[in-house]
Amino acid sequence: MIQSLRGMNDMFAPDAERFEYFIETATTIAKRYGFTYFESPILEETALFKRSVGESSDIVGKEMYQFTDKGDNDVCLRPEGTAGVVRAFIQKKLDKQGGIHRFFYHGPMFRYERPQKGRLREFHQFGIESFGVASVVEDATLIMMLVDILDALGIGYKLEINSLGDHNCMPEYRNKLVSFLDCHDDKICEDCQRRKTTNPIRVLDCKNGNCQIIYAEAPKLIQNLCEACDSDFALLKQLLEESDIAYTVNTHLVRGLDYYSKTAFEFVSDEIGSQSAIAGGGRYDRLIEFLDGKETPAVGFAIGIERLLELIKMPTPKRNGYYIGTMDDEGLPIIMKAAQAKRKNEVVIVEYKSKNIKNHLKGADKVNARYCAVVGENERNDGTIWIKDLEAKTEETILLNTF
Repeated sequence: MIQSLRGMNDMFAPDAERFEYFIETATTIAKRYGFTYFESPILEETALFKRSVGESSDIVGKEMYQFTDKGDNDVCLRPEGTAGVVRAFIQKKLDKQGGIHRFFYHGPMFRYERPQKGRLREFHQFGIESFGVASVVEDATLIMMLVDILDALGIGYKLEINSLGDHNCMPEYRNKLVSFLDCHDDKICEDCQRRKTTNPIRVLDCKNGNCQIIYAEAPKLIQNLCEACDSDFALLKQLLEESDIAYTVNTHLVRGLDYYSKTAFEFVSDEIGSQSAIAGGGRYDRLIEFLDGKETPAVGFAIGIERLLELIKMPTPKRNGYYIGTMDDEGLPIIMKAAQAKRKNEVVIVEYKSKNIKNHLKGADKVNARYCAVVGENERNDGTIWIKDLEAKTEETILLNTF
């Protein structure tokens, strides 16, 4: 028997219902904030992610589904969403147009990593990208949007924020951090020794317990910000406080991708085990320039949908639509025609088998229909249909041509 690949799961109810509810909820809220839908290809040139995510990242170094296609192109399945949006932004010359561009997207991403609860090799993200606004007010706005989404889904969370500085203050901090790492070179793990030469700030994100003990004494980026970055971070905290959004400053929060600068944020939950991040993002003002576009400020976030499914508080299901059945085989063509007309405006479930009224009512209950409509011999002869409102507990017989 052929089975699905490891880490690539099928999705049926109730998870599929939760997934659909998440997309509907997040989409509605994103549109309220003025964002429009964007779709990018699942398959991209590998170079896109090497240049954006960074070759020092685990995603590029270990986890990409990369191969050579029949045209000898080096391609991969997208491991994250931001790079594809930025590539399209530049390709369509939106960077040259100037102005503000705000997009949301959702779809599958692929990373070859060890599957575990809430972390799959094919997983889905909902993402937000905003281009053209340099103000930290936009960063705060995106955090507020994420708060709205999680609150609407009934998901508890804690917000962690940090500032990664910019090209003015990061180089000096990087030198201080490397000097600190040199003093502990024989104690840090192999991954951190590699990161020390490729992207030193990534060591702060190391999950090795011994490394984290060492890094507790490492210089803090937050204490080495230039005046502009420090001012931005202070305003971000002020805006969150005035909006009653609680937060914690996590000086080791660096995110996993190389293109972030200034604001970084994560929403975490202690309800999903040790892998506690459920959403995160930040500012990446130089990524468009790195990918040969015109320098454009940008900020965004992404939510891993599978990680949230068990946490979503679904609304109480309401009865909806029509269940239509017949009491004899002769009525089947009649109810099929009636159902097809009714589907222009309503959800309609048709029971093909002939049953008595009692069993049709049970069938309507099973699919949580609002109305149970049945045609029997009398209804066929009279050109009518019997309808029971299962919520109001009322019933009536009406002409079929008015159904």
